[in-house]
Amino acid sequence: MTSTGIAVDELIHRLELQPHPEGGFYRETWRAAQQVWRAGANVDPDAARSASTAIYYLLCNGAHSAWHRIRSDEVWHFYAGAPLEVYVLDAVTGALVTHRLGNALDHPGTTFQAVVRAGDWFAARCTDPSTFALVGCTVAPGFEFSEFELADVDALAAQYPAHHELIVQLRPAGASGQHTG
Repeated sequence: MTSTGIAVDELIHRLELQPHPEGGFYRETWRAAQQVWRAGANVDPDAARSASTAIYYLLCNGAHSAWHRIRSDEVWHFYAGAPLEVYVLDAVTGALVTHRLGNALDHPGTTFQAVVRAGDWFAARCTDPSTFALVGCTVAPGFEFSEFELADVDALAAQYPAHHELIVQLRPAGASGQHTG
């Protein structure tokens, strides 16, 4: 049950969520009509991207968001449930940054929003696997699955050996090696 008394299955139904390849459930809620081109790209209509997109994203039932990266900046917004942690491997410094999302009014040490920079590997999970977290993700330029990459966990762990244990814990469900999207 959620904090509002709605079962997670009902929440999935009401919000019309679908399974996401990285884990959890999602639904795109908005895609900007305005088109943009990445710096250095030609003005080929096939290279155009929506200026921004937004989704609902739900983690529940012990699921996690597996390590992945995208070619755009992504802002996470907390909506409901228990806190979750978004883990980011800084591509420049190699440091692990942990954003703790939650209701900052009820859970000290949490924040309502966090930013993941384009190209950084990231993953997420609820701080308590028996809970759920409903968040939103806004991506600019807009999200395209063609620019989504699930990590080869073994290669990622070799690249960031100081974070090996966490990287292996958050591999794609049922995976044991390379996965790309």
